[in-house]
Amino acid sequence: MTQADPGRGRRLGIDVGSVRVGVALSDPDGIIATPLVTVPRDVEHGSDVRTIAHLVAEHDVVQVVLGLPRTLANREGPAAEAARVFGEALTGALAVPVVYSDERLTTVVATQQLRSRGVKGRRQRAVVDQAAAVAILQGWLDSRR
Repeated sequence: MTQADPGRGRRLGIDVGSVRVGVALSDPDGIIATPLVTVPRDVEHGSDVRTIAHLVAEHDVVQVVLGLPRTLANREGPAAEAARVFGEALTGALAVPVVYSDERLTTVVATQQLRSRGVKGRRQRAVVDQAAAVAILQGWLDSRR
């Protein structure tokens, strides 16, 4: 994966889970991230990677920011390993660079934010991955300024 900055353009933020993949999209100037979609995880057949490749093309994305779930001790466990495997699959399927961004606690924060807005249960599960992807992408965008 390359760390080269492709310049101005939309970025796609990704939160990879074992069941779903949350996807967020930035504006072309890289100022704000917004939720885009939740994609069902498909380890066996790779339809999730194909769907994301389609989203990259459809939205003229110049770079993908993939959340890397490190532990609080800054180590990589099984979830980070799964994210790296997913990242490698994306790299093979995309013509744009894929970069990793530390995503410690983004799902926890996203869940708390949704709960504070009154979103609970099934409705919360349907959007928490997108909210986590927004947090990953927005944090990465903010760190570049």
